[in-house]
Amino acid sequence: MRIDLCGVRGSTAAPGAEFLRYGGHTSCVTVSHDGADAPTLILDAGTGIRTVSALLGGGAFAGTILLTHLHWDHLQGLPFFAAGDREDSHVSLLMPQQPDGADAVSVLARAMSPPHFPMEPRQLRGAWSFGSIEPGERQIEGFTVMAREIPHKGGRTFGYRISDGRSSFTYMPDHRPTAFGAGPEGFGEYHDAALELVAGSDLLLHDAQLLREELEAEQLFGHSCGEYALGLARRGGCPAVLLFHHHPDRTDAALEELVGRFAGDPEVSLAAQGAVVNL
Repeated sequence: MRIDLCGVRGSTAAPGAEFLRYGGHTSCVTVSHDGADAPTLILDAGTGIRTVSALLGGGAFAGTILLTHLHWDHLQGLPFFAAGDREDSHVSLLMPQQPDGADAVSVLARAMSPPHFPMEPRQLRGAWSFGSIEPGERQIEGFTVMAREIPHKGGRTFGYRISDGRSSFTYMPDHRPTAFGAGPEGFGEYHDAALELVAGSDLLLHDAQLLREELEAEQLFGHSCGEYALGLARRGGCPAVLLFHHHPDRTDAALEELVGRFAGDPEVSLAAQGAVVNL
């Protein structure tokens, strides 16, 4: 299984010379089967989805876009995904079922329609379908996908574990575990949904937007810190952590200083735009 990191920034894109090494695009990850010519599963549609077209060698996208939630930084790249917005594309877009029962198109249209945007979801070219899912396990594009609801402020949010039968990884880019209390170390509770998602994974991509000392002051947006990600990986037996969803003000130098805090088990590294992980 191949994972391409197409956008690793959180909240808003971060352009500029100080962000070149780890990238400024917001959340987007693609997943490909071993030996495949192109990815068929895309996790989130932040501005990083613009770079996915280059992975397709000029071809149209045929596959599924799976959203964790509907915040701008996980959605704003969608109408700019060139390989999806063409007559020969075949795209299934799935999102968490909304508590009010609203259908997927009407939810997307709240952000993607006039006066906020010049076009609506159904105006994307190609064969598009839009649907909602509940927590559970399902087959998507030949992968086994486990979805669990996790706490994150401002809308229903899912975390995912993706498996191809030989390897697996967990994707939790937005997570506010302090919603369940401070937990044993003060970073948030190691709750059942998070533990189930990470159990047995080979890799954890996890929200590390905040520093531990920023948790109290920056609760408004509902994020986590790297220390929590490490603690979760240890409890779930996951050997490697990619710190993800970097704060938009965190420069390359500041990110490298951050990862310098961590050493040992599990292996910890910084998610970088353009990086490829082979499991």
